[in-house]
Parts: sequence; C-alpha cells; structure tokens
Amino acid sequence: MKIAVTGKGGVGKTSFAATLARAFAAEGRSVLAADADPDANLGLALGFPEELVESIVPISKMRKMIEERTGADKDNTFYVLNPKVDDIPDKYGKLCHGVRLLLLGTVDTAGGGCVCPENVILKRIISNLVLHRDDVVILDMEAGLEHLARGTTAGMDQFVVVVEPGARSIQTYKNVRRLAQELGVRQVRVVASKVRDEKDERFIMEKIPPEDLLGLIHHDQKIMEADRLGISPYDHSPALVDEIRAIIKKMEV
Repeated sequence: MKIAVTGKGGVGKTSFAATLARAFAAEGRSVLAADADPDANLGLALGFPEELVESIVPISKMRKMIEERTGADKDNTFYVLNPKVDDIPDKYGKLCHGVRLLLLGTVDTAGGGCVCPENVILKRIISNLVLHRDDVVILDMEAGLEHLARGTTAGMDQFVVVVEPGARSIQTYKNVRRLAQELGVRQVRVVASKVRDEKDERFIMEKIPPEDLLGLIHHDQKIMEADRLGISPYDHSPALVDEIRAIIKKMEV
C-alpha cells in the first residue's frame, strides 16, 4: 500500500503518519516512511532516538551524491533526468521499530517549479517508492504536493489529508483535492484530528463527504504528553492506536 499524508502545519499530520507506520509495522509488514515535509520531525514521532534523528542528513542536502547520480556540473547546467535511485532507500534509510525512515528534505528555491538536480533526485525517489517497492510506503508530505509527478500518482493507493475542525483546515483539504485532481487523482480521503466533542464531529460530517472520510482522531492528552517526553504517540496513546487501526481497516476495504 502506498499512502501520501498531507495537511497544514499543526493539525497532527505527522503524529498520524508515524502512528500509521508503526501500526502497519506491528502487523509484520515491511514499512518505509519518507519525510518530505520541510519541518521534518517524523523520526521523533516514530520513536527514533533523538541522537539518531539528528545524525540523518536529508537526501536533498547530499550534494556529492546528487552530483554523482545526476552528472550535474558545478553550474547545474547539464544533468541526467532519470538517475539511478532504487538503492537509495536501503542505503540511506534508518531502521527502528520495524520502520525504515528516509529523510528526503526539500529544495530551497525562491520560486516554485524548480527544475534542478536536487528536485530531480527527490521526484525520482518518490516515484521509485510508489511504483517499484513492495513495502507499505507512507509519504509525510507538506500540503503542496509539489514533489509528486503525474506518473507517480498512478501507483498511489491513498491520498490522505489530515484536518482539524476549522475553516482554514477545511480550505487546505479543498486545495489539496484540487492539486491532486490536476495530477490525475480521482479521490482524496480525509482523517479529522483533534476532535474534542460532538460539535466538532458534526462540523466534520457537514464539511467532508462521507465517502471521503476515513475516520476521526479524538483529542487525547497523551498525544501531547508523548511529544513532551520525546517518544512516539504509538507508545503512549492506546486510544490513538485503536483509532488508527480502525482507519487502516477502512483504507483496505
């Protein structure tokens, strides 16, 4: 299964992606989690030791490797558009709790649509993860989806937008749905996080079509406690794990 998780900052996207990855791994599946969010903290949410997370260099910052794979010259004038990347996840990914983490990083650019060796490598890696690997692949994305190419989406099983009960979050969902449709994706699913009460539940039900709603994640103090303690919410919030398992069942229907 190949899953792209998106959503605006602060909605609980990374906690969801990490707990989803840990839940799949607990079922004995081979899981690869790729962090493509500029605010990269998926490793800590997965429960990786802090010193291990801090030692990981994002793929986008591996300048020497990128030059070797793409053949880019010092001015980035000429380079290969289909470099070899199939060995990168196993070579540079770090394994812990049954999940292999690949920190992709982002490309620092003043404008959108960057065509540069770093971006070529990132897009090729994501395409390889989605189209050619047998693992459960979970992509922790920022809301823009700019790393995804049209061909990549053909192999994606789920596009999941994590929202919270609020107008701005719902607007993010609509923007992601529009961007995904432009890439040829027919359906974008939703997980509502930080749901506190029946009023929040009604808000979500009114704003999200029932066929798109995968499930609700209710507010749980233990999720915030896990963040303060520097541990995975998977290891601290049984209620969250139960809700994620229910979401997985709905994903697989």
